Amino acid sequence: MALCAEIPWHTVAQLSEKYGPVYTLHMGMDPVVVLCSYDAVKEALIDNAEDFGARGHMPLLDRISSGGHGVIGSNGERWRQLRRFSLMTLRNFGMGKKSIEHRIQEEAQFLVEEFRKSKAQPLDPTFFFAKAVSNVICSVVFGDRFEYEDKEFLKILGLLNEIFKGVSSVWGQMYNVYPKIVAKMPGPHHKLFNATDGIQEVIAKHVEMHKETLDPNDPRDFIDCFLIKMEQEKGKPDTEFHMEAIVNTAFDLFGAGTETVSTTLRYGLMILLKHPDVEERIHQEIDKVIGRDRAPNVEDRPHMPYMDAVIHEIQRYVDLIPMGIPRKVIRDLKFRDFLIPQFKYPNQFNPGHFLDDTGKFIRNDGFMPFSSGKRICLGEGLARMELFLFFTTILQNFSLRSPVDIAEIDLTPLMSGFGNVPRYYQLAFIPR
Repeated sequence: MALCAEIPWHTVAQLSEKYGPVYTLHMGMDPVVVLCSYDAVKEALIDNAEDFGARGHMPLLDRISSGGHGVIGSNGERWRQLRRFSLMTLRNFGMGKKSIEHRIQEEAQFLVEEFRKSKAQPLDPTFFFAKAVSNVICSVVFGDRFEYEDKEFLKILGLLNEIFKGVSSVWGQMYNVYPKIVAKMPGPHHKLFNATDGIQEVIAKHVEMHKETLDPNDPRDFIDCFLIKMEQEKGKPDTEFHMEAIVNTAFDLFGAGTETVSTTLRYGLMILLKHPDVEERIHQEIDKVIGRDRAPNVEDRPHMPYMDAVIHEIQRYVDLIPMGIPRKVIRDLKFRDFLIPQFKYPNQFNPGHFLDDTGKFIRNDGFMPFSSGKRICLGEGLARMELFLFFTTILQNFSLRSPVDIAEIDLTPLMSGFGNVPRYYQLAFIPR
């Protein structure tokens, strides 16, 4: 069937050309309303944010979140309590503040040193980015970073990569359409479930370790704060703060805070290999604004419109989660059709989408890589900071070289389902 095609969002877009920006299709036995235009999405998620604020049915997400626990897959009062608590706690541990910026800068320097060790020889950057990005969120959730060669760290990053590939595979798509049938069939989707269980077991182990050393008066990280909240609500029969919730919420933060940004970095450098003129212009802007003797910081961003535009264009072009995570309305609602303004060259990588005629950065309302409305990504601020600091630090220190002719670099996804997964490739980091 069409939705199990290699690139399902292409099918959805093609159907919108025939049926308009708002139409219904069936995912197995379930009717699903598709919003396929900026105006329609804005009308729903921003102008009617409350009505469209619930999480829609997604069998894979239900399986991963143990039936709707955690902050991504939950609904109603459970979601409100867990999201409010998570936002408050993340802010208390530096989200959007100088302290988290310093952590990212430190991790970016660790990453640069790892690339220097390669001595300009080609390498696959997949797990280098995963280690660096994951360590930022690990310092918030678990209270510390991992050494890059830590065996447990490498294991859970491998499992996380298996999950992202699994939910984006044809088997993952089939499970979402026919969960009861596919769950009983042999196939690679079971590796996805085993990987999920494996990471949750590691998180549960860390929770138990935190219990043994917990000081209620001096919480060290997100897990400590959640444990304190669990103790405060111990007598409430309907509390949303319990062991299942802490494991799934920590899993959500760890997974979303690792795979999304690291995959964007990996895809982004692949794109720059394909567009050396863009890389060269970035080098010029970095040398002019920052130089090579100090680390980039967030305050540099307003003075670097081209770098800002390139990062935005990478996120737009990559379209990491092309169909988003399902929403549902909280009441019966009448919704009307809309037409859509498009990017000028939607299928081309072009930083000019975010630059005006004078070279200044401009925003575009159709840019929604973190979703929008009530369910906007918890870590948007952190992700934006990470992308700028990691990209800028890498390109401040290195020029990128491909071991194959750039004409052979294929930017189409290796697989496309829940997410767009880039093809594996190698590149060399040449010290500048």
